[in-house]
Amino acid sequence: MVAVPELISPKSSRVSAARRLGKRNFRGKEQLFLAEGPQAVREAAAHGGLVEMFATVEAAERYADIVGEAREAGARVHLADESVIAEISTTVTPQGVVGVCRFLDVPFEEILAARPQLVAVLAHVRDPGNAGTVLRCADAAGAEAVVLTDASVDLYNPKAVRASVGSLFHLPVAVGVPVEQAVAGLKGAGVRILAADGAGDDDLDDELDKGTMGTPTAWVFGNEAWGLPEETRALADAVVRVPIHGKAESLNLATAAAVCLYASARAQRAPGGCRSVTPS
Repeated sequence: MVAVPELISPKSSRVSAARRLGKRNFRGKEQLFLAEGPQAVREAAAHGGLVEMFATVEAAERYADIVGEAREAGARVHLADESVIAEISTTVTPQGVVGVCRFLDVPFEEILAARPQLVAVLAHVRDPGNAGTVLRCADAAGAEAVVLTDASVDLYNPKAVRASVGSLFHLPVAVGVPVEQAVAGLKGAGVRILAADGAGDDDLDDELDKGTMGTPTAWVFGNEAWGLPEETRALADAVVRVPIHGKAESLNLATAAAVCLYASARAQRAPGGCRSVTPS
């Protein structure tokens, strides 16, 4: 019979250490971040990122499979009452499960060495919810990597982690890369650079009709309010706008990113696209 651990004390040093990870400077110092909710903690355990897990008794019973996976992954599991979870959590309504995870970002050079076919570059993206959602979209579209430039939000901001819904643990992410370095490196790896901008000279539909989107591609997405600065637009091979066929004024960043990434994913898988070629 497996011994049931006692409830961890709210005054425990482990609780204090986890609570501090809500602040960026402590995350950077410890190279650890929080993942909240069963889906994120499950993905962290499955992909080697989970160090520690806190769960209420009810949540531990409901998600017994996650507790088992966490222990198999070598993570420490602590039972805690709801007040402890609320103290650690950064959400208004915690789901009863919080994980402490190690940083997952990889060197930019590692991404280039893998010769990616589809990459999302977040340049000047400041909203953590948007950053996490774009990462989730990139994962869903089959991108091989995401790059956050040095002017973008902290990848490990709790809101960004939540918005990624576990996708953070699925694909390589490089952080703190100057946009000029990101573009130059990707071009050197044979990747075409497309800047997504509502005022772009090229139309996404036209790009698809011309058959130019089946090649390895990196999409550069800019700030939510003011898009991409001119110097960043100038680095791209093309500046592309998503056409508005109806009466909507515009698309938000995450929606536009999803449209662009899926357009590339479809073109790359079409006959003649970079993913449709069968290796000899």
